[in-house]
Amino acid sequence: MSVQSAAADVDVDLRQLFASLARNWLRIVLFVLVVTGLAFAFASFATKHYKAQTQIEIAPRESVYTRPAGSNNDGDKPILDEQGVATQVQIISSNEILKQVAEKLGLSRLPEFDEAINMSYLSRVLVLLGLKNDPTDVPLDERVLKKMREKLNVFGVEKTRIIAIEFSSEDPKFAASIPDAIAAAYIAGQGAAKSESNTAAADFLAPEIADLSKQVRDAEAKVAAYRGQSDLLMGGNNAVLATQQLAELSTELSRVRANRAAAEGTADSVRKALQNGGSLDSLPEVLSSDLIQRLRERQAELRANIADLSTTMLDNHPRVRAAKSQLADLDAQIRSEAQKVMKGLLMQADAAKARESQLISDVNQLKAASAQAGNEQVGLDALQRDAAAKRQQLELYLTNYREAASRQDRNYVPVDARVSSPASVPSEPYFPKVGPIVGAAAAASLLLTAVSTLLKELFSGRAMRPATGARFAPIDEVAMPATARQEPAAPVEPSVRVEPAVAREVVNRADEAPWPEAVTEPVMESEMLPRPVAAAEAVAKAEPVAEAESVAEPEPVVEVQRPRSVLGEIDIEKAAEKLIASGAARAIFVSPEGDEAAASAILVAREVSDAGLRVLLLDLTASGAASRPMLDSGLFPGITDLLASQAQFSDVIHADLYSDCHVIPVGTADPVRAMRAADRLPIIMQSLTTAYDLVVVECGPADAQGISRLGGDATEVFLSMLEPDDEVTQAAVKLIESGYPDLTLVTPLGHEPPGTPGRRSAA
Repeated sequence: MSVQSAAADVDVDLRQLFASLARNWLRIVLFVLVVTGLAFAFASFATKHYKAQTQIEIAPRESVYTRPAGSNNDGDKPILDEQGVATQVQIISSNEILKQVAEKLGLSRLPEFDEAINMSYLSRVLVLLGLKNDPTDVPLDERVLKKMREKLNVFGVEKTRIIAIEFSSEDPKFAASIPDAIAAAYIAGQGAAKSESNTAAADFLAPEIADLSKQVRDAEAKVAAYRGQSDLLMGGNNAVLATQQLAELSTELSRVRANRAAAEGTADSVRKALQNGGSLDSLPEVLSSDLIQRLRERQAELRANIADLSTTMLDNHPRVRAAKSQLADLDAQIRSEAQKVMKGLLMQADAAKARESQLISDVNQLKAASAQAGNEQVGLDALQRDAAAKRQQLELYLTNYREAASRQDRNYVPVDARVSSPASVPSEPYFPKVGPIVGAAAAASLLLTAVSTLLKELFSGRAMRPATGARFAPIDEVAMPATARQEPAAPVEPSVRVEPAVAREVVNRADEAPWPEAVTEPVMESEMLPRPVAAAEAVAKAEPVAEAESVAEPEPVVEVQRPRSVLGEIDIEKAAEKLIASGAARAIFVSPEGDEAAASAILVAREVSDAGLRVLLLDLTASGAASRPMLDSGLFPGITDLLASQAQFSDVIHADLYSDCHVIPVGTADPVRAMRAADRLPIIMQSLTTAYDLVVVECGPADAQGISRLGGDATEVFLSMLEPDDEVTQAAVKLIESGYPDLTLVTPLGHEPPGTPGRRSAA
């Protein structure tokens, strides 16, 4: 993973984010107090408004004793549903009722309801200038109704048939009297509407009853005339006589047929008994004959005598034989009587048959008469239905007319509404509420300031840290080799030239000889920070010398040829041209010779800035050798303050006093605390790269590990040198071996920055 991709994956440090609230507590408290004070002043001096409420119950008011005779107990139930209550709400808030209340209470004379009364001078000026509509252009009634609607609230109480009327006013008496007046006007209007409806009903029913009476008489006359013409005589049960006779004859015919069948059956049974010599005791008709019963009794006595005589006499005894002879005569008499019964039954059956024939003839005649009467009954029924309907309607109209006339005479029209809760004069205003307004203002201001503080901290970058998966190995400090002072080299004669073979021999010797161990110290250890000397001091002291020389007479300039090395280094102009041509976003300068070589980063940054690019120099040296000559001071907040979350980007970025370049100095925060947040360096570099065309970083005598957090895409690494000695050679070899093969050597020697009028030269 590259350094730049890791820097883009960041998290929010919640602890650092919310710690900003504690750092800015004074500003937050002052803002909350100011807003709360303004809210308290507004609530104290605002016009007080009072509110009162009147409740109307929608329910039937008709008494059970005065309810019309045709109504049932359903009249006791509520008459309105949810839509009905909503309709009554609209009626209560209608213009007609509001106009009645306004006229009754004289609201048009009050400034509260007519803004044209006692207009302020400011309002008059705005009207004259056309910035405000002239209220007098609107009719007085409309102005009053508009104000009343703004203060009126009519609504139905949920899940009830109660309508609440709320009204607010600056006068508590009006706040209570207006809703009561609206309720009274509504009930009076409902009563007037019912009375008008009752009067209209009575006026309608009177002529209708007269017409219906005449129609009923005519209909009943038609019924009587039709009945007489069609000879439709009515019998019992309101039936036609022919139909009733037919029914009776049919019943008689059925009875005769039943009797005939019974007589024939009984005669047939007697005949079979006589022919077969069977017993006649089982036949009811034979047993019912008195003569046969007496003969049976005599027969039973003879049998008893024969039985008695048989006990003492033989069968041939004259007395026994005489008794048996008498018994035989009795049997013959019984059979003779049975035959007479049979003949009587046959005669009865013949008479029934003759009666049946006669009844059948009569029934056929009555069928024809009944059919004709049925056809004529259809027309009669139609006339009767018409007469009955008109009679029923007449009776209904008479009942309703009597009810309407009695209510009209007694002026009794109960309204289905009543005032269930009249309004009372409010003692406390509903607006403004000082406590809730002040509390809401305090809470809102506290919330706004807290959110703005958190957003400011979040956008400043101090509350950002690398994500868990994109963090570098945790470090407490960045080690750098201690700066070693170099004795000034012996001047080289202009005619002396070092051959390339010498440079190769130096490099080869450096490869064979062991490297001395570098003594590492914390980057920001203040007690080990050497002061800038040599080239850096020369840059800082250039201005007074230039000013002093500008006063004196110009002297002839003696050109001095500076010594050159053969390690392939380039000058400041070449380095600037390389950065511009390659489009690099970052330029990292390493100065193994110490603070004296930091002038290369300063001069390159100024050179690129003069070319028209936006350039920023980031000073990561221990002593501030790169930023001090650009700001003439080391007391400005810088990178350590940003890492320690004690400043924002806008606080640590400063302008170069001698060019258009910007600079972030070392800073004034604790270096140890700042280096504990060294993981934020990739994030800071990413942000700076986004804002500037080129970011120049002076790292001092850092190694490859120290500059690894600063690199990214389009990064150039430079090694700043003053003299081609072994220390520079060893630093170059280590950087190349550590993964920086495109290392470029640059020297500030021999660079003459062009002077700019009005700007001090610090080159």
